[in-house]
Amino acid sequence: MIYILDVNVYEGIYKMATNEKNFDKIKRIMKDQNHIRNIATSAHIHHGKTAFTDNLLAAAGKLAAKNAGDLEAGMATWQHADEQERLLTVDAANVSMVHEFNKEEFLVNLIDTPGHVDFSGNVTRAMRAIDGTIVLVCASEGIMPQTETVLKQALRERVRPVLFINKVDRLIKELKLNPEQMQERFKKIIDEFNTLVANIAEQEYKSKWQVNVSDGSVAFGSARDNWALTIPFMKKKNVSFSDIYKIYDTKLSEEERKEWVWKNASLFEVMMDVVIKHLPSPLEAQKYRIPKIWKGDIESEFGKDLLSCNQGGEPAFVITRIVIEPRSGKEISAGRLWSGTLKPGTEVYLNLAKKKQRIQQVMVYDGIKPELVEEASAGNVIAISGVTGEAGETITLNEQQPFEEMKHIFQPVITKAISVEKSIDLPKLIEVLRKVAKEDPSIKVKIDEETGENLISGMGELHLEIIENRIKTEKGVEVKTSSPIIVYRETVMKKSNVEVGRSPNKHNDFFIQIEPLEDSVANAIESGEIPEGRVKKKDNRLFETLTSLGVANDEARQYRNIFMGNVFLDKTKGEVHIGEVIEMILDAFDMVMKAGPLAREVCTKLKVSVVDMKLHEDAIHRGPAQVYPAIREAIQSAFRNATPVLFEPVQTHVIEAPTEYMGEVTKLVSSKRGQLLDARQEGIVSFIKAKIPVAEMIGWSSDLRSATGGRGVSSLLEQQFERMPNELQAKVIKHIRQRKGLAENQ
Repeated sequence: MIYILDVNVYEGIYKMATNEKNFDKIKRIMKDQNHIRNIATSAHIHHGKTAFTDNLLAAAGKLAAKNAGDLEAGMATWQHADEQERLLTVDAANVSMVHEFNKEEFLVNLIDTPGHVDFSGNVTRAMRAIDGTIVLVCASEGIMPQTETVLKQALRERVRPVLFINKVDRLIKELKLNPEQMQERFKKIIDEFNTLVANIAEQEYKSKWQVNVSDGSVAFGSARDNWALTIPFMKKKNVSFSDIYKIYDTKLSEEERKEWVWKNASLFEVMMDVVIKHLPSPLEAQKYRIPKIWKGDIESEFGKDLLSCNQGGEPAFVITRIVIEPRSGKEISAGRLWSGTLKPGTEVYLNLAKKKQRIQQVMVYDGIKPELVEEASAGNVIAISGVTGEAGETITLNEQQPFEEMKHIFQPVITKAISVEKSIDLPKLIEVLRKVAKEDPSIKVKIDEETGENLISGMGELHLEIIENRIKTEKGVEVKTSSPIIVYRETVMKKSNVEVGRSPNKHNDFFIQIEPLEDSVANAIESGEIPEGRVKKKDNRLFETLTSLGVANDEARQYRNIFMGNVFLDKTKGEVHIGEVIEMILDAFDMVMKAGPLAREVCTKLKVSVVDMKLHEDAIHRGPAQVYPAIREAIQSAFRNATPVLFEPVQTHVIEAPTEYMGEVTKLVSSKRGQLLDARQEGIVSFIKAKIPVAEMIGWSSDLRSATGGRGVSSLLEQQFERMPNELQAKVIKHIRQRKGLAENQ
């Protein structure tokens, strides 16, 4: 049943909006940074984020109140047909609203994010643009694996969470809990949530960001039925737990029920209360977020502008999402303006693309629609056009240190070859694939000009299915795809001998050694503590981090490059011409790391050192045509004598199924080379934690449904690469090489 809300309920709010247009209010408040809140909704799939956003939009007069939370007419942030069909959010959607709180007006820039794990890249990018998030948890399902993932994503970006326990109506109507049992359920969810915060957050925020019932940083209610409460609000309105049951009392008429909710437990009023009181303004948040996400000089003029969110400073805008307008093909880049003011016509510098471009339009969101403005100032979530950058690009006036790369929790592990039905459509497909990769950076597109093979890699089967469908329906290209291909990693298990690589002209020798990278360093690179890229001279921050991880002082000074989770060290001594060849050596290292010797798969966790070199005196004899093949040859032969192995992607899933099917689920996991990690029972439901190789998980959803009579669901908890069983290594390597058409000596 969809609960229909009466438009009259919002009459008071609509009256407020009549004196001054909503959009004029947005333009006025966006200059007052104390009255801005940049927030997101985040949760496990189907825990109610989009219905929640809809009801806030309705209260702000941006959506007909009768449609809010209605799967047919509402769900305003679902902008694609496939989201309506599948009843799930795929893209993050930006929304801006004005809310009045304690007689003051606040601008709330909200991003509604997806809950399905295949689209978690959209959540990562949204977290860069915001300062606080409302984490929704279903009252009957409790904390789920994806709840933990979104918390990791938020805390990694120093985004402060508050908790909303949603779907409380299910406890009353389905589970028939009394007020005491309901409070017990809440306590369990809050304790679990706080345990996660304590485990994931950095030291400084472990206790500071715990949520608490008594201070109102925890709310509970039903987004669909448009009500919410916090303990402080209940005291203010003199409402008790047993009063909540009135909302579902059949003796009350529809009218009386709505009136009681609006007066005593309005979702909009309660949640804005929570957001404004517990989530920070940009002025407050940037002081502690900037040092985490921008590694430049905090003492510089630009650094101070970022810390203080200075509207008069140099502009710094980070793109978090790109939308390509279907009709005009124009790129709209949405993101966060960290400092300065942007106006149409401003010439700006793209720090990653290293080029200048001119802004054509500056937009802010009015509800879900971007509207043109003359200027936008720091502290806001805005959009610009005229600039063609990638998501993650830092846009400034002059060349500056770009913001840190946005690290995704999960990497793409499933690939499909994609081709056109009619060869005439090939140029169009390549253009479309480039656009798709821009709009969704967690899709990796590889266009191989030599073989003519185009590959798309995504987070899972659903992710690729949706992208494939959008290419057909929205971009109008008929395509066909191969069966899924798994992505592997290449690495070594022991230290190699020193191998020599000789240049084709026989005048230059490079002596290379390879060994496995220490776990402590590999983990620090993965978490972003050690940034990827070429190492600058006298990088003291990197030196301190490495030595704190147990790397010897001499070795820490030898780091020259960190690329795709691998490192390159220069251990040569007194080589006069190294400055002239080091960039070429690092380029060749990058090439081998992208395509390893075993099967041209990406390399991981390798420490490659150049220990000596003999160079020709004359620079003309040591150009790229000489250096590249020599380095490649040396790395490849060192790799081969260091016990090379293939790592495969492995996922940890939590499987939920009725207890009577536990035996079937266990059997299914074993049949997929899986390993049972844990099993627990709650009432008639069992939760099984299992680790399964991705190669065995193709068609997993339907296999699980078959084994559990359609009643089993599974959620991804973790993903990592692990060594493949020895007996499968040779077979898989041979299969990959055949697929790629590699000759024996390639």
